[in-house]
Amino acid sequence: MTDSNENQASNTNQPEQILGGAQDVFYSKGGVCPKPTIIKGQGIYLWDDQGNQLIDASSGPVTCNIGHSNPRVLKAINQQAKELTFLFPSTALNKPNIELAQKLSLLAGTGFERALFTSGGSEAVDMAIKFCRQYRFATGEVKRHKLISCLPSYHGMTLGTLAVSGDPTFGEVFGDMITTGEKIPSMLNYRNNHVLTEDKFAIQCAQKLEQKIIEMGEDTVLAFIVEPVGGSSSGAIAPPEIYFNEIRRICDQYGVFLIFDEVMSGCGRTGTFLTSHLWPNAKPDICVLAKGLGAGYIPLGAMLTSAELVDHLSELTGFNYAYTYNASPLACAAGIAVLDEIIEQHLLQNCTQMGEYLKQALLKLQAKSKIIGDIRGRGLLMGVEFVACKDSREPLPLQVEATEQVKKMGLENGLMIYGRRSNKGIYGDNILLAPPLNVTQPEIGTLVEKFTQTIFQFESYLEQHSYI
Repeated sequence: MTDSNENQASNTNQPEQILGGAQDVFYSKGGVCPKPTIIKGQGIYLWDDQGNQLIDASSGPVTCNIGHSNPRVLKAINQQAKELTFLFPSTALNKPNIELAQKLSLLAGTGFERALFTSGGSEAVDMAIKFCRQYRFATGEVKRHKLISCLPSYHGMTLGTLAVSGDPTFGEVFGDMITTGEKIPSMLNYRNNHVLTEDKFAIQCAQKLEQKIIEMGEDTVLAFIVEPVGGSSSGAIAPPEIYFNEIRRICDQYGVFLIFDEVMSGCGRTGTFLTSHLWPNAKPDICVLAKGLGAGYIPLGAMLTSAELVDHLSELTGFNYAYTYNASPLACAAGIAVLDEIIEQHLLQNCTQMGEYLKQALLKLQAKSKIIGDIRGRGLLMGVEFVACKDSREPLPLQVEATEQVKKMGLENGLMIYGRRSNKGIYGDNILLAPPLNVTQPEIGTLVEKFTQTIFQFESYLEQHSYI
């Protein structure tokens, strides 16, 4: 036998190598929830390659704010693609960029007259942090470089944004490569066990910020970044107005920039265009948007701040940092169409009405369920936390893989649900229910019906295995 024949013979027992593969070839092999292959989306619905129809109960996650295959957005992308697809932002201007910035600033309101566009949330948060540093450096406060965020929280996947995300597991791998920001406790009111009223607990949590600033050195702290409504890291925690009023007061007192990460909660997801519109006395210095701005049609994020700050910095040094696809005309055209759809279809009002309808339906389910400990969130960004005992609020054992099990059983019942374990499960298990903003009452009724089937199926599983 020749050498080549020997090689061929020796390779016959080797497993066949798959070329390429879906994105999940990079992911952990763990988890119990399968990933269907989706081939079509329309409105709130998805279809897989087996012909199964699923309700996109978490909007992809929390991205497809106006549903799938929206005709207005598809038309805008197609038209722009015929005219101009790309310009490098530091060498030329483009009209979609100018129009989107104007529309977005009008919707965001006073204090947000300037919009810097990126390809997504991580980039936008990264730009916000760099803007704060560039401004303080240019105005002579060069010692201000330290950052504070909450634990738990999530702000992105670049090295810079991992530094402020509130999950120490990221630090196990990347901690030696980054300067991790300081953390204060998130306002996990459910874990307060009603020892304090919500308002008193909110003040107590907010005052942790002041303590941390003093501890770090008042003249060294650059910015505090917080999610007005949390994502999956905290199960959509939604602190009250008094919390945000207090952190605004503290940031003003110590000269610290306040950044609201509204990557999930912005663009109408909570019933106002910005969640910060709910609290006129707690307006942040910078607001970060993404997900719902491109709405799943094209990568798009934005950093919003005041003309006062931008124009002052422009006179001093400028903020000359750009990614290749910043302010892409194609992405901006999609963003314009998304904003037009939100406003002309009255989706802010629909979000408020349907969000309340969803919340009340979930509270009724909670009363019947043995394992739903808490329902929280705002608008159409709702979190559901699971517990082993509702009286003690004891979390389910980690080995149950509660989030994965609910996602798996949700698929079996026609729901695509989002959730992930963060912080190694220290803060319990939860999922997000966040259907598109144009969801109808009958569609929410169907969603809740399928979710109810999923919860009772999961309860039966837990009882059979003596977990509850």
